[in-house]
Amino acid sequence: MFGVININKPQGWSSRATLARVERLLRPVKVGHAGTLDPLAEGVLVACLGPATRLIDRVQRMPKEYDATFLLGRRSPSDDVDSDVELLAAPPQPTRAEIEALLPQFTGVIEQRPPAFSAVKIEGQRAYKLARKGREVETSLRKVEVYEISLGRYEYPEFELAICCSSGTYVRSIGRDLAALLGTAAVMSALVRTAVGPFRVADAMNPRAPDLERLQQHLQSPLAAVPDLSLLTLTARQVFDVQHGGLIKVDLLPPELQAYVACDEGLIAGVDEGGELITLLKEVRPGLLRPSPNFLQPA
Repeated sequence: MFGVININKPQGWSSRATLARVERLLRPVKVGHAGTLDPLAEGVLVACLGPATRLIDRVQRMPKEYDATFLLGRRSPSDDVDSDVELLAAPPQPTRAEIEALLPQFTGVIEQRPPAFSAVKIEGQRAYKLARKGREVETSLRKVEVYEISLGRYEYPEFELAICCSSGTYVRSIGRDLAALLGTAAVMSALVRTAVGPFRVADAMNPRAPDLERLQQHLQSPLAAVPDLSLLTLTARQVFDVQHGGLIKVDLLPPELQAYVACDEGLIAGVDEGGELITLLKEVRPGLLRPSPNFLQPA
């Protein structure tokens, strides 16, 4: 089995437990997921099956979309409601206009500090493991990119943000830092990942009672994991060369592909005459392409 499945992870489940529902039905097929969601969160979790596990890094780099709910006037060690929540004494109650006026500061490339309860590593250990031991944890600032952010419903103390951002962005940190600029604090009370690249929550599979037939119905081509790549259809001879670890010779790439291989990443997707993904290709010199990775079984 070779492809991807868009799963709607339920709230309260770990990403690992969600994936296990799929793994049990597909053994011995290798299964991996792209982009962990905390148990508090729900929504899109992309599972990569078989050779498509080699595309996990590409899926992880796709833009993410979230609907997040926060409670003002509260703080917690984890910046959400999954740890002890402290109520602030007489916190200010900002207006909708005051919140919206600050949102441009959270658009574009920004610096944020991941929560103490996060998976970032400090001296080789996960920050959340240190925090659970009572250690004082200060994570390092990191640059992330927020493409869009907007305020949805607001009824104090609760407000909702719709966020489209780069991989590695901590939504909890956005709510925390926004509240700090308002002279108060906030914790995240709910999070829905509504999209990862082209994978939408409306199309995602419910994993609560999966069976093999439902999995097959939701199985998508591995090409869904590389929507940004242009396609090159390979001849039977070229497919043979890929399978045997050889380089691919091409007389002349179409103009649109010539521009593509000249860019920073320079990858194109090689498909067979039936449109199935065979490999990703990178030009090593004019007219010569190197397959990497190769999704075919060695001959």
